[in-house]
Amino acid sequence: MKINDNTADFDAIGDDHVGTSADTPLRSDAFVLNSEEKIKIIKEDVRHIMETLGLDLTDDSLQGTPNRVAKMFVNEIFGGLNPNKKPSASTFDNKYKYGEMLVEKNITVYSTCEHHLLPIVGKAHVAYISNGTVVGLSKMNRIVDYFAKRPQVQERLTIQVVKELQNVLNTDDVACVIDAKHLCVNSRGIRDTESSTVTAEFGGKFKEPGTRREFLDYIKLDTQF
Repeated sequence: MKINDNTADFDAIGDDHVGTSADTPLRSDAFVLNSEEKIKIIKEDVRHIMETLGLDLTDDSLQGTPNRVAKMFVNEIFGGLNPNKKPSASTFDNKYKYGEMLVEKNITVYSTCEHHLLPIVGKAHVAYISNGTVVGLSKMNRIVDYFAKRPQVQERLTIQVVKELQNVLNTDDVACVIDAKHLCVNSRGIRDTESSTVTAEFGGKFKEPGTRREFLDYIKLDTQF
């Protein structure tokens, strides 16, 4: 596989947190290896990184770290790369004829910045207007979680959530807003601990100013129990 050595250009893209594709960049052979095979390879790569940093992997506290990190990468924080983990989102007839927007707000987002592999932590707010079918509420959370659990840029994550729900519900009337902190901004580089990033994707009726305003007003509600 040929790799372009335009290091300065790639560093600029990464340091400025610019995304280059609407879909997660995956190679054609991404799923040739199974999870156990990937864990075995990543384990040795992590071990090499730690040894290069000068860490003593014979220490009781560090001995299991390469294996723990490898399992975490494959099974947890990057589990959304595995198409077998994609949530099935069954739809149901809207028999009660609910015709207004449905909003699921404050969905917890734990993702990973693809430029520095540091955490992205925030909240997603998702809405749709039924065209005759509805989806279970927890499925909206699961869809957000699935696409978040992969190396990401926030803009892409927002778009992927909307596109998936549009496909599931067979309607363009879907919207998503994400407000998140990026530790690659907060803990390194500019080290601005107070800033957060807001992205939005509006489809169908949500492009209309009145519908968009209604959605944004809903997610500003102070929900406490």
